[in-house]
Amino acid sequence: MDSIRRVRKAVIPVAGNGTRFLPATKAMPKEMLTVVDRPVVQYALDEAREAGIEHIVFVTGRNKQAIQDHFDDAPELISSLSRSGKSAQVSELEAMLPAAGTVSFTRQQAPLGLGHAVWCARDLIGDEPFALLLPDMICHGERGCMAGLMDLYNFAGGNVVGVEQCPPEEAYKYGIVGKGESVPHGFAVTSMVEKPKAGEAPSNYFLNGRYILQPEIFGLLARQERGAGNEIQLTDSMLQLSNSQRFHAHPYEGRTFDCGSKQGFIEANVALALSRPDIGGSVFESVRHMVLTHESRIQAA
Repeated sequence: MDSIRRVRKAVIPVAGNGTRFLPATKAMPKEMLTVVDRPVVQYALDEAREAGIEHIVFVTGRNKQAIQDHFDDAPELISSLSRSGKSAQVSELEAMLPAAGTVSFTRQQAPLGLGHAVWCARDLIGDEPFALLLPDMICHGERGCMAGLMDLYNFAGGNVVGVEQCPPEEAYKYGIVGKGESVPHGFAVTSMVEKPKAGEAPSNYFLNGRYILQPEIFGLLARQERGAGNEIQLTDSMLQLSNSQRFHAHPYEGRTFDCGSKQGFIEANVALALSRPDIGGSVFESVRHMVLTHESRIQAA
């Protein structure tokens, strides 16, 4: 096996327009919508840091300044909180702040798809393997999904994708991978299909928005023709890369919420709130009461 190069950098694309959340995203980046008390994008950065990532590259677009401000120092706010004796909040904000020089921002001037957004980070990544985290997808479990991908990468090298299982009849909704030989922390990928026709999926393992990719993907993306939605699709270039490099998949043991959809966003808020020791109990009682009331109304109708 070739020597395995360490993964030091991660790309987090945050250039999307968030049209599924209008009017909330008319003036605010969708990545700054909050799940409980943290913006969606914070969860992706925290997951990357938990996995040992040293440098984050954000691919931004127009009207995304709030994201840069979120990851910058706020001396006036810190001073105000300190004067008010709110030391716990000061500590929390300071812990969330990336160290100087560990975050970079580059621009995707036009919304040409995920593949194009990744390609925009090429000069900041250089000739290194890198992690890719889609911030719309919040992974919730005892351990972050990217940490599991890193375990598998450190064993097998090559390229690694995060996957979860869906009901077989829903496989047509997702990017699906074929399951090959099992290895520690995952299995070999035998095929990748984007939204297969009903009954034709090679498995029920779907891509959950977490990747470790080799830098050769950038050359393929540079030549990639537009695909679905008239956009440059990352999956198309991954398929080409799989002709010459190994791909493995890490099945995540937690649950991923698609916060790019209204349903997934609401589910994420409920699930993460229930897991919090400070508010979980009261949230559970409130949700239980609402569910019971809703069921009573349905039965009475």
